[in-house]
Amino acid sequence: MIKKQKKINSKKISQIHTAILVLENKIVFKGKGIGYQGTSTGEVCFNTSLTGYQEIISDPSYASQIINFTFPHIGNVGTNNEDHESNKIWTKGVIFNSEITNPSNYRALKNLDSWLKKNKIVGITGLDTRSLTNFIRDKGAPKGTISYSKNGKFNIKKLTNQTIKWHGLNNLDLAEKVSTKKNYVWSGLKTWKKENGYIKNKNKFLNVVAIDYGIKKNILRYFSDFNCKVNVVSCKSNVESILKLKPDGIFLSNGPGDPSATGKYAVNIIKELIKKEMPIFGICLGHQILALALGAKTKKMKLGHRGANHPVKNLIKKNVEITSQNHGFEVVKESLPKNVEITHKSLFDNSIEGIKLKNRPIFSVQYHPESNPGPQDSVYLFEEFINNMKKNAKKKRY
Repeated sequence: MIKKQKKINSKKISQIHTAILVLENKIVFKGKGIGYQGTSTGEVCFNTSLTGYQEIISDPSYASQIINFTFPHIGNVGTNNEDHESNKIWTKGVIFNSEITNPSNYRALKNLDSWLKKNKIVGITGLDTRSLTNFIRDKGAPKGTISYSKNGKFNIKKLTNQTIKWHGLNNLDLAEKVSTKKNYVWSGLKTWKKENGYIKNKNKFLNVVAIDYGIKKNILRYFSDFNCKVNVVSCKSNVESILKLKPDGIFLSNGPGDPSATGKYAVNIIKELIKKEMPIFGICLGHQILALALGAKTKKMKLGHRGANHPVKNLIKKNVEITSQNHGFEVVKESLPKNVEITHKSLFDNSIEGIKLKNRPIFSVQYHPESNPGPQDSVYLFEEFINNMKKNAKKKRY
């Protein structure tokens, strides 16, 4: 049961700002604090999704980022114990337009504010999130520090210096930080269904090795939907230990940080796996790492793509998919070698959204086909990978 929130004296609160957001250019936003009392620094980005805030906040890809939600009514369905994308929350902070209301959803177990406190996530509400979003759109994602204190006392100069001194995401490897420290076999739970929630997959015909750069649980659930056993391994696992698991295919997961920094150790591993000619499928950071291993380059985007309504053109099928996205880096088109084909592109900015290696069962996409939250237009990509693995299972060339 949800505990009733204590009644707040709105007149008293209106006289004091209990939270503050300081940007690197010294712009200051004041509001009301929510969640955990404390101070946190990260890159301020915005997400345009209308729902799925629990999944978004618990996505490891948001490590070292402060999320500004453009949708004003965040928190209205509460939180539950099932929709976490990771066992630990890596997001640095959250920004909401409106105060969190009491939840109204049959699955809700806890108010979002209580959930934020439990997971030590600093939050601020009462901001003009549209104005902040427009700033990010025009100037790019800034460094920022968010601070919540019930007494409303803040050292703005100190917070500004803390923001400016933070190194930012460029050249920052965060995959090693969020990756599993111990290899494990996924529990086998399938994607959630309204009729029976999460059920276990009892048929495991194919063996996937998923390299964890910050993997989301819903990706693992989709593999269970397709009757796969999934061995999740650390991002620094060597080729020998991966092959020892006798995979039918390799999955390169999503994750946070600069792909070129993660690539310093990940690229050589992927290059060796490519030589084995087994199926490889990458998502998000996994897509970028694959591109680097194939000889391409990556760069930081001005805005990045974060939301559940991004149109992507499939250049092979000549149709459009509405996709869920969360990334701040992209593959440089001009750097792709001739043996790599572009399969998808963004209809927002024409950036690369998918590639495949010619004459090999190796491909990747920049967006999130596991659709949590978001549309399910791109689930077919899992089917393509499954079909590639079925063919590989018959020959086992390694």
